[in-house]
Formats: sequence, C-alpha cells, structure tokens
Amino acid sequence: MTETTSSTQHRSHPHESRGGEPPQYSLTRILGTWAAATAPMAVLAWGVAPRLADALSGPTALSRALILSLLAGMVWQFLLVLVLVRREQGSLRWPVLKEALWLRAPQSPRTGKRGGRLWWVLLPMVLALGAEEALPTLPTPGARDLGLFLDSHAGQHFLSGNWLWLLILVAMFMFNTVLGEELLFRGLLLPRMRGAFGRWDWAANGVLFALYHLHVPWVIPQTVLVDTFALAYPSRRYRSAVLGILTHSAQSVFFTVLVVGVVLK
Repeated sequence: MTETTSSTQHRSHPHESRGGEPPQYSLTRILGTWAAATAPMAVLAWGVAPRLADALSGPTALSRALILSLLAGMVWQFLLVLVLVRREQGSLRWPVLKEALWLRAPQSPRTGKRGGRLWWVLLPMVLALGAEEALPTLPTPGARDLGLFLDSHAGQHFLSGNWLWLLILVAMFMFNTVLGEELLFRGLLLPRMRGAFGRWDWAANGVLFALYHLHVPWVIPQTVLVDTFALAYPSRRYRSAVLGILTHSAQSVFFTVLVVGVVLK
C-alpha cells in the first residue's frame, strides 16, 4: 500500500522528480502545442472577427470585434497552459507552477545564484524590444492596427469615457503579455524544448513565437529578428520566464497609458 502511494505521487509530479527540470517535449508535441495556440488565434482574427463585426455597428465595429476575438484566444492560451501543466505535474499549486513555468528570479548560468544584480538584464531587454518599433514593417491594415485605432478620431470618440472598454483592453494586454503568449512560449514551451532542439532551443522558440502571429502576419519578420534575442534568449540563459513576461509587459504598460489617456478625454 505504501509503495503504491509513493509510486503514484512520483508519477503525479514528474517535474519535481527531475531535480527541478521540466520533462522535455518531443518535436511533435512542441508543434502540436504551438498549433493549439496558433490556429485558434488565426481563426478568430480572420474568420470570427469579421462575422462578429457584421453584428456590431459603427466605424469601430471591426476593431472591437478583433479585440474581443483576440482576447478570447489569449484566454484560451492561459487555460491551455493550466491544462497541460495539470496533466504533467498533477497539481496547480503555486510552488508547482512556479517551477514548472520558470516563474522565478533569473539564475546566473555560472554561479547558480538567483536575483540580485541579474535583474538589470531587463534594461537591455526592454531597450532591444523597443528598437523593434524602429524597424521597417510590412503594410498593416488600418482597421487591424491597435495603435491606429487609438489614434483615430473614431477610436478616440468611442473610448472617451468608456470605462468598460478600458477594462476589456487592459484584460487583453494582461493576457497578451502575462497570462497568455509569454506564459505559453517562455513559461511552458521554452523549458521543454532542449530535448528536441539542443542548445538552439531559444532560437527555435523565437521562430515559433514569430510564426504564431498568423493573426497579425505583418509583424512576423520583425518579431523573429528582435523578439528571439530580446525575449527568448535571455529567458533561456537565465532560466526565467519572468524576464520575458516583464519585458513584453513594457508594451502593455505603454498601451495602457495611451488608453487611459483616451478614456479620460
């Protein structure tokens, strides 16, 4: 009876049984997880959103439909991460999630120490991500560009005093850079890709992250050039998804400030 219980506990927490290392995914499982996040976002952006826009009214109908659709896709990513971790670890307790998703302070690859001065790596990461805005981009459909929506007369008129949509947009930003994309790519996938890609797991992670953006394909070239080095590489080197989350969240803070300014007008 004791041996059976011990064996069951061992199977329920494979992460803990590997000395802090998450189990490695096969290439098929990596691509399957990528597809489970990518396909819904593409379908929601190009299939669901236009139909939802037909049911809405006003010049901002498509923009609103896209925001709602993409928010739903990012919530799905969060749920997907929880389901996969629960199946793998047998628990969603915070100590388990923290280790399974690398939600911890950066760790020195030389000394093994965590935190302290290592947090300064966030500065070049944020600057590198910000440099992405200076790169040439492919033509972007105006109705599908959040920045143009916030800057347009129609968008500002719609959001002025609209606290409900402020909450919706902030929720989308949160699921985009904290609970959705980063949690899935840097928290779930990156720690489990070394078995399939070896020392280049961070590069493969960056490429997959870029190709995930089929819902906004015009950003793929700059994403693969910048985000691979600004997000994936430091997260792998310092074994901390928190670095990617905080760096990517700088964009969320920027857009939140913009939206608050528009709502307060």
